[in-house]
Amino acid sequence: MTQKANSGTALAVEMCAQFKSAALPSQWMTALRQAGLASFSGQGFPTLQDEDWRFTNISPIAKLPFQLACPAVVNGAETLALEKSVFAALTGHRLVFVNGFFSAKLSRIQPVAGGVRIESLASAMVKDSALIEKHLGQYAHAAGNSFAALNQALFSDGAFIFVPSGVAVAGPVQLIYISSAKQNGETIVPRNLVIAEANSRLTVVESYISTVNAGYFTNAVTEIVAGDNAAIEHVKVQDEAAAAFHIATIAGEFSRASNVRVHSFALGAKISRNNIRTQLAGEGLECILNGLYLTKDEQIADHHMIVEHAQPHCASHEYFNGILDDKSKGVFHGRILVQKIAQKTDAKQTNKNLLLSDDATADTKPQLEIYADDVKCTHGATIGQLNDESIFYLRSRGMSLDAAKQMLIHAFAGEIIDRIKCEPARAVIDRLVWDRLEAHPHLLGK
Repeated sequence: MTQKANSGTALAVEMCAQFKSAALPSQWMTALRQAGLASFSGQGFPTLQDEDWRFTNISPIAKLPFQLACPAVVNGAETLALEKSVFAALTGHRLVFVNGFFSAKLSRIQPVAGGVRIESLASAMVKDSALIEKHLGQYAHAAGNSFAALNQALFSDGAFIFVPSGVAVAGPVQLIYISSAKQNGETIVPRNLVIAEANSRLTVVESYISTVNAGYFTNAVTEIVAGDNAAIEHVKVQDEAAAAFHIATIAGEFSRASNVRVHSFALGAKISRNNIRTQLAGEGLECILNGLYLTKDEQIADHHMIVEHAQPHCASHEYFNGILDDKSKGVFHGRILVQKIAQKTDAKQTNKNLLLSDDATADTKPQLEIYADDVKCTHGATIGQLNDESIFYLRSRGMSLDAAKQMLIHAFAGEIIDRIKCEPARAVIDRLVWDRLEAHPHLLGK
């Protein structure tokens, strides 16, 4: 047995021993967990020899002394973290989880009409097992994704959002994950399921923050289902502790004439990775994947995605920008997969990286895999530093050097932020990114 398999099996056995005693609501849940565990045990942790991971070394994660995080007694630290967060300014529904477990004390669920459901996944599995069974684990496949397999085996709670046909949810629904894990290797495994039926409208803001700086591990999965002509906007913000590790999977299946926007902002964690897999399963839909990673010190931020065009007349556009400083590293690996049936596909993929240090690095690998013959597909990537001509132009108009750099960097980030359609969420993200830039003087040339 290889070292890779050994490490994966050891972790799976250790985790399994901790979750076996948990009560399961149904036989299908037992089968789902067992399938996830078997898949992870067979795959183990990925290594640099795996093509999809050759730019990101996750051996520091594999070496952690893993233990499942337990439900925390919510105290002033969590309340303070929530109050200090920029997301506190957002009104509307708010589901809060501490160490991956739902906290009614910190949550805010307002009355809903039209059959909308906004609740914890653990609660929904007890009340409506048949609906959950139909969707859970159907989009974030365990095969080929060992972290999704591990989550499938071990998740305990998360968010469940269901919007019936023809219903629009006013304002964004917040999912806030607060880590209070104090030990290295404490593992948090949230699972979210978002279902928007035909002609429905929904915005979800999913964020990750912490109260302490420890080497804990968040392994999150979010599954998104969009019905015919549904409109979903999903904004994910990873702002974990500097010593933490964050691996996430976002997987979705989108139906005819739907409009789905998925935004990813990676600001925290020592190592972070977002695996995004979307299937464009109906004709005439539009999907936008949009992201920004802002790194410093020795952080690694990785985005890996596959957009599968499975039906004709669909459009997908991917825009990812990285701002990298010190000895940090950004990774982008995007693949547009166009099946033979998917004629009249319109797909674009762009990755741009701004290096603020001679020691920062960016690895980018945009890909097109096309089996149809009547398509319009483009991809491109750039890696560079602030443009001297642009700086000179701004300084010639009376700006100082620092002010010119500030404007250019903020504009570079703004290309991504401005694509958020939900204005309240866009304003919050803009403030968060700008505050982060201000807190790191070197980023602004000071």
